[in-house]
Amino acid sequence: MTIQDTCCTIAPYFKIKEGQLEAFKSLCEKFVEKTNEESKCLYYGFSFDGEQAHCREGYEDAEGLLAHLDNVSELLEESLKIANFLRLEIHGPEEELEKLREPLAELKPQFFVLEYGFRR
Repeated sequence: MTIQDTCCTIAPYFKIKEGQLEAFKSLCEKFVEKTNEESKCLYYGFSFDGEQAHCREGYEDAEGLLAHLDNVSELLEESLKIANFLRLEIHGPEEELEKLREPLAELKPQFFVLEYGFRR
């Protein structure tokens, strides 16, 4: 099946270190503020379950996702001092994922290939 959708999503799950929840949430506000300026961001937000956090985010394409990571690189470094990745997923069509595999290899994400679906 041909997929016309080029949307790429990144799904980081964090385990926040003990006593660092409020500091992490403070960083979330900064992430949202910086990301709000990105033209290729489709949606962005943080959700929580106790000391775990998830960032729900989607971009028009691989280029948008890479631009985002560049834009928030300093904040991400800061956040990883008080939290660890539980897992990191990247979702999108294979043509877009191919553009992400090498640049994101250091983060060791799990890649999910979009094969069926649509986007309005």
